[in-house]
Amino acid sequence: MRFLRTETASAAYLLAATIIALVWANAAPGSYASVWHTHLSLALGSNEVSLDLREWVNSGLMTLFFFIVGLEARREFDLGEFRDRMRITLPTAAGLAGMFVPLAIYLAFTHGTRGAGGWGTVISTDTAFALGMYALVGRRLPVATRAFVLTTSVVDDFVALAVIAVAYTSGVSWPALFAAIGLFAAGTWIGNYVVRVCGEWRGAAYALTGVAVWFALLESGVDPVVTGLALGLMACDYPARGEDLRRASQLYLQFREQPTPSLERSARRGLARSVSLNARLQQLFHPWTSYVIVPVFALANAGITVNASQLSTAFTSAITLGIIAAYVIGKPLGMVGGSALTTWLSRGRLRPPVGWGAVTVGGAVSGIGFTIALLIANRAFQGQQLAEAKIGILCAVLLAFVLTWLVTLVLARLPRALRRRALLGRAQQLEDLAEPVDPERDHIRGPHDAMVTVVEYGDFECPYCGEAEPVIRDLLADFGDVRYVWRHLPLSDVHPNAVMAARAAEAAAVQKRFWEMHDQIFAHPQSLDGPGLDRLATAIELDMERFRRDLDARPVALRVAEDAESADLSNVSGTPTFFINGRRHYGAYDIETLSAAVRTALERAKTLRHY
Repeated sequence: MRFLRTETASAAYLLAATIIALVWANAAPGSYASVWHTHLSLALGSNEVSLDLREWVNSGLMTLFFFIVGLEARREFDLGEFRDRMRITLPTAAGLAGMFVPLAIYLAFTHGTRGAGGWGTVISTDTAFALGMYALVGRRLPVATRAFVLTTSVVDDFVALAVIAVAYTSGVSWPALFAAIGLFAAGTWIGNYVVRVCGEWRGAAYALTGVAVWFALLESGVDPVVTGLALGLMACDYPARGEDLRRASQLYLQFREQPTPSLERSARRGLARSVSLNARLQQLFHPWTSYVIVPVFALANAGITVNASQLSTAFTSAITLGIIAAYVIGKPLGMVGGSALTTWLSRGRLRPPVGWGAVTVGGAVSGIGFTIALLIANRAFQGQQLAEAKIGILCAVLLAFVLTWLVTLVLARLPRALRRRALLGRAQQLEDLAEPVDPERDHIRGPHDAMVTVVEYGDFECPYCGEAEPVIRDLLADFGDVRYVWRHLPLSDVHPNAVMAARAAEAAAVQKRFWEMHDQIFAHPQSLDGPGLDRLATAIELDMERFRRDLDARPVALRVAEDAESADLSNVSGTPTFFINGRRHYGAYDIETLSAAVRTALERAKTLRHY
């Protein structure tokens, strides 16, 4: 949810920067041009890099933007829908079709004219604008739609950057290009060595590799923004591992006992190591790219002089009309058609992760071309043709926004059952829960045959589990077709009474009082020592002699250990961790967020039951 809120604000900043650029370029065209043509040079000895401000933005700052795109894509490959590699095939095919169909439409408009050379302008989707638009309409769409849009956008970005490097780059210096490739290979090898020694990539290795490759590509004449995407895809993502968390806890306790600078540094490194480098880099750079870099790019490139004569010329230009038709018609047609063709050719084995209505929304969103479109337009056109291309790109953004809004509005007004099928489709979702729920073994609250199952791995002494407990109660009260399962994951390294509390709950379960003990423990979190647990057991009228005997019995200890083992199999290391119909829930666990996730799971279950 934090990511989507960031993307929503990013789209607003991007739109504001575009408007400012247009106003500035029309109110003071000389000032706008002179500012962005100001040269900035970096010199080291006899070596010097001199670019104007617009080039520093387009080739320098935008490298960080593509770095974030690569990180997000890698996260989806490691933890999201596309960790099943077969699921990458369809969005890849859809992304390629969403490039070739607009290309064909654009060439149909510009065939035989000088504008045909700008064909690369229409092949890409603006990832920032597309995800920003998804964030605005995403409440009505399945979460998997974002992964689908992101994957197709990454395919676009890869091909578009290759097009820039091959078709819109002149005078390539092959020694510098081979040097860039060698530096990237060396940086990868060094990074892997660092992983073996330190357990993960270090930020310094990333930075040095990126800077060296960037300058080498710049010297070669190839646009260096590809550096960001390549580096982002190298950063694997993974849930926090129990071993790393335990090590971090030990380091913190050592620092707590003896707060020295060396132990502070060790504790800080241990805490950082427990979270993937991908996640840390996203947290560090994503706000900068969303709030600063992409809006600055729009400010530097969107400014064009607009007047009646200019618009009249543009809207009779094959370049402008070709760009608009390619994005607004070609992109959705290519995305939906490519997905449908792949599904048909695979005889249904490959399906979109969402319904065809959501795929259509993704196609409409993909018609927003801005960032790479402007990058290529600046290389393919000059003078009046460049102005016509920019007008076409801006009009296409506006029309794609309108089309996306209209498609979501139509979907929202469909009958509920039809809307559910249109949004969710028939694809089975991947499951992260290693041990399925067993009604004969697991502790279940709610209807045993409910369509949605919420599993929580929790720790009775964990304060966050205590905060989540009333949320779960509200969730069960709000949804009648939901069952809730509690599984133990006592974090004994930070909660000394957690194991005893878990055993107490299981000892109460022997007397068919698990949920009564569960509720008592959360209602009295200060009573988790031996005498306190005895008082709680007495309060729910347990047979105390039997309770004390079972508390230390091997079957009870084994039951708690089995839950903890199943948590390890599901890559769970922290509490609370929730699974909804077998799918791990990432993000907040407030009532609004969990309700939205349960509602989506319920709609999907109803759709699959219908089929």
